[in-house]
Amino acid sequence: MAVSPLAPSAFPDLPFIDGVTFATVSAGVRYAGRTDVMLAHLAPGSTIAGVFTRSATRSANVRDCQAKIGGCSNGAAAIIVNSGNSNAFTGRHGDGSVKAICEAVAKTLKIEEGRVFTASTGVIGERLPHDRIIAKVDELGANLSPDGISDAARAIMTTDTFAKGAQATIDIGGRQVKIAGIAKGSGMIAPDMATMLVYIFTDAQIGRDDLQALVSQINDRTFNCITVDSDTSTSDTLLVAATGASGVDVTGNAAFADALHGVMLDLAHQVVRDGEGATKFVTVNVTGANNDADARKVALAIANSPLVKTAIAGEDPNWGRIVMAVGKSGAQADRDRLGIRFGDIQVAENGWVAPSYTEEAGATYMKQSELTISVDLGLADGTSTVWTCDLTHGYITINADYRS
Repeated sequence: MAVSPLAPSAFPDLPFIDGVTFATVSAGVRYAGRTDVMLAHLAPGSTIAGVFTRSATRSANVRDCQAKIGGCSNGAAAIIVNSGNSNAFTGRHGDGSVKAICEAVAKTLKIEEGRVFTASTGVIGERLPHDRIIAKVDELGANLSPDGISDAARAIMTTDTFAKGAQATIDIGGRQVKIAGIAKGSGMIAPDMATMLVYIFTDAQIGRDDLQALVSQINDRTFNCITVDSDTSTSDTLLVAATGASGVDVTGNAAFADALHGVMLDLAHQVVRDGEGATKFVTVNVTGANNDADARKVALAIANSPLVKTAIAGEDPNWGRIVMAVGKSGAQADRDRLGIRFGDIQVAENGWVAPSYTEEAGATYMKQSELTISVDLGLADGTSTVWTCDLTHGYITINADYRS
């Protein structure tokens, strides 16, 4: 599969995070000849926060993580992830697979079963061959290394065309605090509470409740503001682990919050840039709404519209489709106050095409690989920003052949 034309030039150089080690292995869950399982081992004292899909058909792994995430244990922990099979819509067999994997990891690493977090990504509705994973757990445990995060990023890929990573290093009181994150995601992207699979590690020191509040807040401004195809996954999981190894307490620290936001936003944008078949990265800004909730409705209506997304793919400045999306969104709007811009180009104002607008200017702008569509509703101060991509024939090709 060709790498997305919107991909970064290279996988970033992620810093080692004290208190975290990684290992990967080829277990043959579905794919032949590639790694498909990753294990992260977290030192005692690590705090873990997470957000998860609210899908009514969420996977056994998600349900298990949700049950464990608020636990009070302060012992060592582990995260184990497989690609190729989502372990979703597998009934009691899925629950059994999760338990069997957790028991095996807990035994190998000598940690509590309640501190083992799992995730599975891939095809829905097929039993997870967890015995193949369990057979490799000892090997994973024996090969744990602090420099294995880039391999971990590759092991969790499904239809992704590139591995996704982001990092930040900040100075707090003269001491360094490091953050490193990885993600997978390409299709079935319209997060509702969380997104895809995302794992972020930091050596900062912060309590679980404070970390959870921070992650949930930032998530609403990053991963919950992206969409590829309007479909919310059954497996969306985001975990943030703080080992405390730096000895720097970041509770309430604005610099740390900003750095974590930067890492999460970078990973969220990379997911959109790897949208299945994507050739355009699109920012949708909505202002002038009655409130932020209405602005978000309009932004998502535009970003999720197949008509808007195919026009963008065809480099057609069809602003009428923007008008359509605003009208169907369910948010309050006034036709005669509506304004639309493509980048710096005023396309429409006061409910009509702008006198200065030309189709030539719009068509030229649409040839760019990175686009901004701005809509002003002219009603009040509500705002929202959403990121999406175009919809090309590549999306159809990938998803038509996904189980082949």
